[in-house]
Amino acid sequence: MKKDTKIIHAGRDKKWSGQTVSPPVYHASTILHDSVAELNDATKNIGNNALFYGRRGTPTHFAFREAMVELEGGHGCLVYPSGLAAINAALMTYLSAGDHLLMVDTVYGPTRTLCDTVLARMGVEATYYDPCIGKNIEDLIQKNTKVIYTESPGSVTMEIQDIPAITNVAHANDVMVMIDNTYGNLINFDPYKHGVDVSIQAATKYIVGHSDAMLGTITTTEKYWKKLFHQSYAMGYTAGPDDIDRAMRGIRTIKTRLTQHEKSALKIAKWLEAQDVVDKILHPAFPSCPGHDIWKRDFDGSNGLFSFTFKHGDDKSITAFLDNLNLFKMGFSWGGFESLAMSFYDLKNERSLNLWNNYGPLVRLHVGLEDVNDLIADLEQGIEHFKNAL
Repeated sequence: MKKDTKIIHAGRDKKWSGQTVSPPVYHASTILHDSVAELNDATKNIGNNALFYGRRGTPTHFAFREAMVELEGGHGCLVYPSGLAAINAALMTYLSAGDHLLMVDTVYGPTRTLCDTVLARMGVEATYYDPCIGKNIEDLIQKNTKVIYTESPGSVTMEIQDIPAITNVAHANDVMVMIDNTYGNLINFDPYKHGVDVSIQAATKYIVGHSDAMLGTITTTEKYWKKLFHQSYAMGYTAGPDDIDRAMRGIRTIKTRLTQHEKSALKIAKWLEAQDVVDKILHPAFPSCPGHDIWKRDFDGSNGLFSFTFKHGDDKSITAFLDNLNLFKMGFSWGGFESLAMSFYDLKNERSLNLWNNYGPLVRLHVGLEDVNDLIADLEQGIEHFKNAL
């Protein structure tokens, strides 16, 4: 089946949904068993979606997990209470004291904090690397390197990584590769086609799609599945059925929503490119974005997220721009139906490598599902306030 068809039918096996279109929402902690034999059978089949205990999963969980594997790939999927919880679970599962981690320098900020605090305290050393390093990442691999962590595009500055080049080098050195695939979601990037071993998503973003639930997912190849399954159970990870139900709902419309997000974001990015106060457009579909050719080769599209920089400006002018936007609201996160604007004033404070000194004041936008001309008009008057405040 084509992806559009799979999106509608994934996870809708009758064993989970019965006669209903969508799987029912099961609220359960204790699962009752009618006999010792039935209890023993459930215990033996925990890894095969058997009802055992609420934290191990209910039909609500099983249906969503099956849908994720059908759409993203991999051997199995587990669900977590947030995207950061999923990142934490993945890194804590495959790293131990004395191990070395290669972490992309453009990683999501809370992941960096996790590396510099929790993992450092555990005795895991993290080395940050240039997102554009490609096959030369081999020069950074040490004898104790266990994981290469990727995020493509990079958070905020949107660099595209050469994932196939990295996975080829990693596997030749018996190192696993993880990716934060939240941008690629279920539509734009196939992690397993490009050699990734573990794929993490903040399903909070485009999968849920309505800014009303927190959720994370991990899918893995068969080689790495059992360790994740048992380690996540040992750490007590689970997610509530109502949030999972909202994610399952979001899956059904994700392609339609992303098509509109992408179309509107491209139009707005092109409009911004023509403004005299704008310097760089950081959007993977633009040739000026680092890794654009790799994006064309490996990705099936973009979405509503991109950044741009002003040629000049200060706190006063950037504040005037943001404070006077009406449709673009200020708030963390992205991937919902609404448009958002967030500013990052000093990239040097967000990164370890000295690669971003030439960037001016940067604003990250998430383009929502509003009328695109209304959004452009909002940005236009915001830029006028920016100019008046210089």
